[in-house]
Amino acid sequence: MNRTLSSPRRFTGIITKEKKWYVARCVELGVVSQGRTLQQAKDNLQEAVELYIESFGTSDLPA
Repeated sequence: MNRTLSSPRRFTGIITKEKKWYVARCVELGVVSQGRTLQQAKDNLQEAVELYIESFGTSDLPA
């Protein structure tokens, strides 16, 4: 059985502080999330990216 294993993709996350919230953006996917702490924003963005990929995949993204 031949299987093609794809290597894990890496995405760029940018987190900025906007008043009381940290806003996290994934540059390549256009996914945005937020959190009250830096760690929450990072965790929420990771979850949002995973859900995006689960729904839409990465086949349309440049390599």
